[in-house]
Amino acid sequence: MGHRIFLAGASGAIGRRLVPQLVAAGHGVTATTRQAAKAEDIRALGADPVVVDVFDASGLRAAVLAAKPEIVIHQLTDLPAGLDPSKMAEAIARNARIRDEGTRNLVEAARAAGAKRLIAQSIAWAYAPGPEPHDETDPLDSGAEGGRAVSVGGVIALEKHVLGASPIAGIVLRYGHLYGPGTGAAAAADPAVHVDAAANAAQLAVERGTRGAFNVAEPNGHITTDKAVAELGWRAGFRLAE
Repeated sequence: MGHRIFLAGASGAIGRRLVPQLVAAGHGVTATTRQAAKAEDIRALGADPVVVDVFDASGLRAAVLAAKPEIVIHQLTDLPAGLDPSKMAEAIARNARIRDEGTRNLVEAARAAGAKRLIAQSIAWAYAPGPEPHDETDPLDSGAEGGRAVSVGGVIALEKHVLGASPIAGIVLRYGHLYGPGTGAAAAADPAVHVDAAANAAQLAVERGTRGAFNVAEPNGHITTDKAVAELGWRAGFRLAE
């Protein structure tokens, strides 16, 4: 049985690999981009594009209400192409704003539309220092300093908005460092995850995710991914057929 899905951030690295998986599984997908020029790309992948900015709370609410989604997926980020080091400081601040203010707007819109489930992108390297590997019950690094404090602060805000979105069931996917098509990276430092497998975790969460956080990464010594494997049926080796 297909679901009506509202995907925020369809033109990002994960979004572009997620839309075809959702469409192939029989879901009806409304997908957002901030840039009108990318709307045709989204349509070509099989979704209905909508041009909206997550910081425009009323515009976002109208778009979500019109889509009448059962499930909302949050894959919004604001990072420079190829993670250009000269642009990263500004990008980290913009990304943190998306994670806090943008997520809050999306939760409010999802609630207004009567969505049942909200699946959101988080990161797997925001845990507080402590014994490794970290599982999902370990605390996040609220005592971080410098640039990390900005980034982790955004993640903590995002997770609070999503996991506290009652009566919506909030699901947080804590992704490893992405590599693969559209990421600008052919490999990544641990914890790492291929962009197709990252997208697949969101697709699986549509069908079987229960409220809470899931680490999503290839086997590594820093975090455990047993929960995603056991509860979502996720596998790190998943790749889209090209």
